[in-house]
Amino acid sequence: MQLHDLTWPEVEAYRRRSDGVIIPIGSTEQHGPSGVIGTDAMVAEAIAREAGRRADLLVGPVISIGAAEHHMAFPGTLSLRPATLIALVRDYIHSLAQHGFRQFFFINGHGGNIATLKAAFSEIHAEQRGEGAGLALRCTLTNWYEVTAVVGLRKQYYGDREGRHATPSEIAVVQYLREDLIQAGSLPPPGPLQGEVQGAEDFRAKYPDGRIGSWPDLATPAQGRALFEASAGGLAQRVQAFFAEGRVPSPF
Repeated sequence: MQLHDLTWPEVEAYRRRSDGVIIPIGSTEQHGPSGVIGTDAMVAEAIAREAGRRADLLVGPVISIGAAEHHMAFPGTLSLRPATLIALVRDYIHSLAQHGFRQFFFINGHGGNIATLKAAFSEIHAEQRGEGAGLALRCTLTNWYEVTAVVGLRKQYYGDREGRHATPSEIAVVQYLREDLIQAGSLPPPGPLQGEVQGAEDFRAKYPDGRIGSWPDLATPAQGRALFEASAGGLAQRVQAFFAEGRVPSPF
């Protein structure tokens, strides 16, 4: 069930049976010549909604802009500073906490968000220690593409051509969700990795078309459906287990 689709009495009724919320987070950034800019947010939101449906749990609004400074040399990319994203996540969680929610399971679609999300969780936990009162808030994150079954499918379908950015796996899921966004044409095989990226301009100099070792031409909607189902199924189980736990697992 989606928070946006409920009335406040319906949210209150849900809260009487669960204090957990699933929160999708992605990014608005370039995904190579054939991947749409909204890929990370679109995929994270869709998988979170399906996981929530299967687990019968509440799904909050997607955070669609993330930490994407290293993509800013490509038109269309939007990026939040780490401090801004931390503040956004903090206020999002504290708003829901004020209504009695205590457990927050983030489904992430952008690797660049991970460090900042963990920093936001640390800030929240530090604030709680300082206040010395109230029930502890529990926060964790899982990347949709790191569910065990998804990792196996990515290797099976793409092998070394999966790459690190603008991957065929994420492109395939978008193709499954939105066939109208499938880009025609043919891309050359990916070039070699160029070492650590030092900022946005260096990224574009090393990877002029935005891909990092990936070959999105391998993607198909049928693969996207299999990846989507595997991720949603695995995450539904993970979120149910997390909300059922009586202790706070370390996110680090």
